[in-house]
Amino acid sequence: GVLTSHRGQDFAALANALEEEGYRFGAVLVDAKHFVPQSRPRVFIIGVSAEVAVADELVRHDPTPVWHPEGLVQAFDAISDSARRAWLWWNLPSPPRRTHDLIDLIEDEPSGVSWNTQAQTERLIGMMSKANLDKLDQAKQLNRTTVGGLYRRTRTDAAGNKVQRTEVRFDAVAGCLRTPSGGSSRQSILHVDGKRVRSRLLSPREAARLMGLPDSYVLPANYNDAYHVAGDGVVVPVVRFLTKQLLEPLLFKKPQAGTEPTGVSA
Repeated sequence: GVLTSHRGQDFAALANALEEEGYRFGAVLVDAKHFVPQSRPRVFIIGVSAEVAVADELVRHDPTPVWHPEGLVQAFDAISDSARRAWLWWNLPSPPRRTHDLIDLIEDEPSGVSWNTQAQTERLIGMMSKANLDKLDQAKQLNRTTVGGLYRRTRTDAAGNKVQRTEVRFDAVAGCLRTPSGGSSRQSILHVDGKRVRSRLLSPREAARLMGLPDSYVLPANYNDAYHVAGDGVVVPVVRFLTKQLLEPLLFKKPQAGTEPTGVSA
């Protein structure tokens, strides 16, 4: 929302503040799905003090759709002329190939959650639209075990009434994790093996894995507290990628002649 809130005025204000403080800066939009099986697009704004030399290979002359999609370019077009002069199109390599799908992170015997009863699973399925029921039917016909991420949403039906729906995705990627402010904000899974369908909440450890946290990472004992760690965080491999490709080259670059080394802001 930082790109579009108040019709782009908030992003423009951020850009102006960075320029006024003497930073050159730019932004990239990184979807965590390139690194972990979770769809989680996030905007990262990286600023570097004007005294710090920026290597030519770290910047581009123009945006690239991989890291600077249309929404980001539109936000750039709305900033002031002085902020544009301080803008840098950060140059990053193509995203790596993801090595795990959602099913690879799912626990056979989860800790902190239990499988729903058949009646509870049927109730969730009964809340699906035809389009989502079709997705489920297709998953049943795959002749292999598959796992889909399931969310409850409030939608408007044909009569204009607001109704609660369940929506599922079977693209090997979970939906974006949220903080557990309510029951519908917690993601569930559908475990499909032929005609057999099971459901349950995503476990805290599974949520942590979707954030790129190792299994050695100690989670809070309370479910909501543990889920909050994931829903309110940034994906570790994404930050590691930005650190390696951009922040470390900037931090360890010698300052321009006649200046004192300062720092990098992200």
